[in-house]
Amino acid sequence: MDTQQVLELMKTVAAEVITPRFRSLADGEVMEKNPGDLVTIADQESEAILTRELSGAFPGAFVLGEEVTSVDPTTLDRYVTAEHAFTVDPVDGTKNFVHGSPDHAVMVSEVVRGETVRAWIWQPEHEVAWVAEKGAGVYRNGERVVREPVADGIPPRGVTSIWPLRGHSLGSMPALVGSWVCCGVDYPRLMEGATDYILYARNSPWDHSPGTLMVTEAGGFAGHTDGTPYSPTVLTPGIIVAADRGTYAAVRRHASDAFAKRS
Repeated sequence: MDTQQVLELMKTVAAEVITPRFRSLADGEVMEKNPGDLVTIADQESEAILTRELSGAFPGAFVLGEEVTSVDPTTLDRYVTAEHAFTVDPVDGTKNFVHGSPDHAVMVSEVVRGETVRAWIWQPEHEVAWVAEKGAGVYRNGERVVREPVADGIPPRGVTSIWPLRGHSLGSMPALVGSWVCCGVDYPRLMEGATDYILYARNSPWDHSPGTLMVTEAGGFAGHTDGTPYSPTVLTPGIIVAADRGTYAAVRRHASDAFAKRS
């Protein structure tokens, strides 16, 4: 499949099994994987179709799906050592989806020898597609997006999905506020300028492999608190995503303290 064909596959799957259930989930179609961690029939069916189609188009590739991993954690080990892999987040922002928020997405990325080379985010309710290829830029509905650096002298604004950090300030920066609770919306909102950096604690490849490539292609930077760049096969907790390297460095100076406050 070429890049456009993968996007069309994602749109078709969303139209067939996700959107018809938006605000129409029946009894028994929402379950808990763990306390507070929801999964729906739409997640399961979407992942099954995407996995089947990607495996058929790329027989040698390993497909890492969020829902399969939740019942078989050994899939992460196989993914990390795979020469060629795809990550699949069938409904990113499941809680938002269940609660009737349009802020949910389908996300796919392609990883070759430990590096994300292509990425896709489809937001079905917003009808917005984000697509990136390594070295070729990132596009929103076909238009290239470049994220301008934070201007000198202006303190960067940050969001986080780490709820204990809401209201916490990093140095003299404005207090952190809650993110959109969906990586498939968070990363695009950073590229659109709604925030300048994002702090994440959890590091699941299906959540971060697509968006980190996109932010990087837009001119931003993603890395860990130790200064190492983000890699889709390094599962170290704690990710800083920033509009530019300068903002990343400024946030990183305070990030260890901030992540410690999480507990």
